[in-house]
Amino acid sequence: MKILVVDDEEDVKSLFEQKFRKEIRSGQFEFSFAFSGEEALRFLGNNPSGVVMILSDINMPGMSGIELLKCIRKDHPAAPPKVMMITAYGDSGNHDQAMHFGADDFLSKPVNFNELKVKLLNTL
Repeated sequence: MKILVVDDEEDVKSLFEQKFRKEIRSGQFEFSFAFSGEEALRFLGNNPSGVVMILSDINMPGMSGIELLKCIRKDHPAAPPKVMMITAYGDSGNHDQAMHFGADDFLSKPVNFNELKVKLLNTL
């Protein structure tokens, strides 16, 4: 499964690569990373059929994860890609807004990687 992780914190790349080392080695998951909403849209434009799941932070400078979600749903009204929002602000307002604009799932930070792994495996 090809997964695009969108987060303005660049250390998220090494964290995901560490937590999913086994799945990456086996070819089960292939991660790409974008460090802004704008970069994510460029990546999706250059890889139109490759990404199956997007894991996006909500609070980012420039384009927020919600704005990114709106763009993705406008350009890709039917999945794939599935979009899971991940945020440090797990309040009901963020959750409701994300779900309203078409998020498939929602996780709060700090990410429970065991829970995320189960959700990703269930998507396969």
